Amino acid sequence: EERDEASWNLLLSAYVRMGWPEVAVHVLVWMHRSGVKLDSFALGGILKACSELQGSEDVRRMLHGCVVKVGLDLDMFVGSAMVDMYAKNGGLEEAIKVFDCIPNQNAVVYGAMIAGFARLGNDPCPEVRIEAVRLFSELLRMGVKPSRFTFKSVLEVCNLTNAVHCGRLIHAHVIFNGFQDDEFIANALINLYSQARSVSDSLRCFQMTPRQDVVTWTSMITAFAHDENFDKALGLFLEFLSVGKEPDQFTLSSVMTACAALSLPATCKQIHCYTVKSGLGQFTVCGNSQISMYRNIGDVEASKKTFEQITCLDIFSWSAMVLSYAVHGHEGEALVLLEKMKDCGVVINDIAFLAVLIACSQQGLADEGFSRHYESMVSDYGCSPNTKHKACVVDLLGRVGKMSEAEDFIMGSGSENDPILWHALLRACRIHGDKERGIKTGEKLMELEPFAVTSYVVLYNLYMDAGKISLAMKTRGLMRERGMSKEAGISWAEFGGSIHHFTDGNNSCPHNNAIHARLEELLVSVKQKTERGGTDIWELGFQSRKDGEISLARHGELLGVALGLCTLPSAAPVTVMKNQRISWESHETLKLLSARENRGIIVRDPTHFHRFDQGSCSCRDYW
Repeated sequence: EERDEASWNLLLSAYVRMGWPEVAVHVLVWMHRSGVKLDSFALGGILKACSELQGSEDVRRMLHGCVVKVGLDLDMFVGSAMVDMYAKNGGLEEAIKVFDCIPNQNAVVYGAMIAGFARLGNDPCPEVRIEAVRLFSELLRMGVKPSRFTFKSVLEVCNLTNAVHCGRLIHAHVIFNGFQDDEFIANALINLYSQARSVSDSLRCFQMTPRQDVVTWTSMITAFAHDENFDKALGLFLEFLSVGKEPDQFTLSSVMTACAALSLPATCKQIHCYTVKSGLGQFTVCGNSQISMYRNIGDVEASKKTFEQITCLDIFSWSAMVLSYAVHGHEGEALVLLEKMKDCGVVINDIAFLAVLIACSQQGLADEGFSRHYESMVSDYGCSPNTKHKACVVDLLGRVGKMSEAEDFIMGSGSENDPILWHALLRACRIHGDKERGIKTGEKLMELEPFAVTSYVVLYNLYMDAGKISLAMKTRGLMRERGMSKEAGISWAEFGGSIHHFTDGNNSCPHNNAIHARLEELLVSVKQKTERGGTDIWELGFQSRKDGEISLARHGELLGVALGLCTLPSAAPVTVMKNQRISWESHETLKLLSARENRGIIVRDPTHFHRFDQGSCSCRDYW
């Protein structure tokens, strides 16, 4: 029986809808050889299917030639499909040429071109991508109502180019056209406002969306995490589960980020269990986030196990594991894994370079870190060093006492006004006793951060150490004059399913008497041991029972450790977090306690993980 055009088109459409573009192309060739006239329906469908084909440039050009040959290159339906096909596969120039050739362009053609700019990935510069906003404006001037799809695409472009003001104006058009209830547009708006650190606007868009799918919830959870509202991110995830929604791998990845930042070991393990139970642990994105999550709570072994269980390692998996080793004092393993990464043909990215610079710094390998890795990063791999890389180089040079070279590096880095680099130099000056350079660095930080309390406190201490009492008092007076006060030191830990907080100088914590008694007992036993060994623990600031009580109240992290030693099993490490740099007295005391109790103690402050074990710390007394 003879097949007509409708039969062929139905067969072609079936293969396109089933997601078999290769078979659909063969059907198209078969149609052509059978003498069937190709119409806009057949060509539009096959062009749409081939837009999903990766690395098939020859097929796309063949189809384009076929379109021109049958005279449908000016057809709006076929033209919009060709624009979409080229744009999705990186053929921006071809997409623009096709767009410009289509007469009487309608909203569909404009929408395809705008979507093309949104799908370009992360490579194009903002100036190229922002052309989508110009096209959108042109569409409005023509008096044509954009579709929901077009609104979504142009908002994604605003998000990718950080064009928040344009995004707000487009949001007004969304409301004017009655599309504010569209979940896809809402997702783009949530991401846009999150990028602008306007999480209240993100939340408003989320709450106004009647049909909240998993992407909408994930966007809002991610927005909270991006704004460092980690407790709200976790709370929203629990609400998400309570309404019977099923998360995807991206939802759990964002939740793991929030849990890691909150540094709640038990909660992190619960999320891990949920990931395994839901079957989403097989996804690489979840594995990568899990490596980072365990790194942030100090569990390197769990990070390592996660890394070994990922079936499809990508560049972020390797980088996350190298960084986990580096920040926890396993510098040798970090460098070995980096070499293995190279042997496997994995392209080293900026995260891996940051990890190896940290590892070289902690081992004192200044020449290797700077010459072999930092310079190679730029010359051989084409990576642009960011502030963190530069701060690592300053730390690298400062750790081995090369303060002058470190200062010269800062001045020639192009980031001489970034306080992070000067803080790294200041740390080196403090450790090596370079008071003159330290004061100069502290004064520089005062200029760069005039409203940062830390700058005043650091400079005050530097003046006091140098015996410049009048300048120290002047600094304190300036601090009071500007209405600034030192942030309270807060430590927290998760024991027995509860989160316990300890504020420096505040004795009102639960179980206060029991914790103080336990800590005093520990300190007395350590004192006796160190006296026999030639070191007097009272030199650390505990010169009498009375002074000891004052010191106990000042150091919340010691109280947290004491509670952990009381409540956790003897084999379990004690993990405590602190919002300020750990003091020298606490640091030395915890080294002694780790040896006395024969167990691991982990304290995370804003800049370091301190892993105390058998009387030593992973930071090697440099923090």
